[in-house]
Amino acid sequence: MNSISVPLESSRQSLQVLQAISEGIESLTPEVKKAAAYMLEHPNDISVSSIREIALSADVKPNTLVRLAQSLGFDGYEDFREPFREEIRRGVNQFPDRAQWLQSLSQSGKLGEHYRSMVSAAIGNIEDTFAGIDSKDLQSAAKAIVASRHTYTLGVGVNHSNAKNFSYLASTGMQQVHAIPRSGSTASDDLAWANEKDVLIAMTCKPYRTEVVDAVAIAREQGVKIIGISDSLASPIVAGSEFGFVVAVDTPQFFPSSVSTIALLETLLSFVVGMGKPKVVERVRTFHNRRHQLGLYVEDSAEDSDS
Repeated sequence: MNSISVPLESSRQSLQVLQAISEGIESLTPEVKKAAAYMLEHPNDISVSSIREIALSADVKPNTLVRLAQSLGFDGYEDFREPFREEIRRGVNQFPDRAQWLQSLSQSGKLGEHYRSMVSAAIGNIEDTFAGIDSKDLQSAAKAIVASRHTYTLGVGVNHSNAKNFSYLASTGMQQVHAIPRSGSTASDDLAWANEKDVLIAMTCKPYRTEVVDAVAIAREQGVKIIGISDSLASPIVAGSEFGFVVAVDTPQFFPSSVSTIALLETLLSFVVGMGKPKVVERVRTFHNRRHQLGLYVEDSAEDSDS
């Protein structure tokens, strides 16, 4: 069987192992290649799943995984698995300099591998996020929004777009949802008259934005119910909030991922609409019918001819 060369350092990093598999996968026998492809597509499974579980998922025999490990220069599967487990134990990021790594991918023509990593990360983030959320908590948060006098959505940077998107979609059926900070204002000023009748949906991930953290602190003092969305239970906008949701934001690129945040907000909004009064759905229907009437959509000519 052909072998793949992995740098024989005292502490081989999991990324080195995955890169070696990717570079040498075409030289492997069909069954070992199948196992290698599974490893590349599910690297997070390596550290937490047994050899039998991996073999079952990859549709190969456990011995095939041993052969793959040996082709990489490891004594056996457990030896191969150790770098992945060690990095989890030490909390090591597999991609310490992501911007530089992206450049190296581009220079070496490996954007196909990066594409695969991005897809895997996006799907994994959504799975990890919703696996840690109880639908009853989402329902309670949605209930608070439905009952609120005003619901404010707060995010800065990329999360400003996420906050505005939630408010925009909600506005098609509700009138009490507002994105802040408004143009020419500050989040703290926009919350000046907010109280216990109101809700603030705030979002920020590491490094936490000062204006968001400060606005949440002010809103709490005024009795506003807080829905905090962040990447850790220890986040200052999650800890101590009535409703706290943790989103997974890991990605092989330089910027944190917004995929799970957007998915969570869309799900929360669906709960809000589902729990709202019948007039909310009617307003959404009326809103879109009005858009058709005003010619804001490009109509399908085939549909026009049939109607």
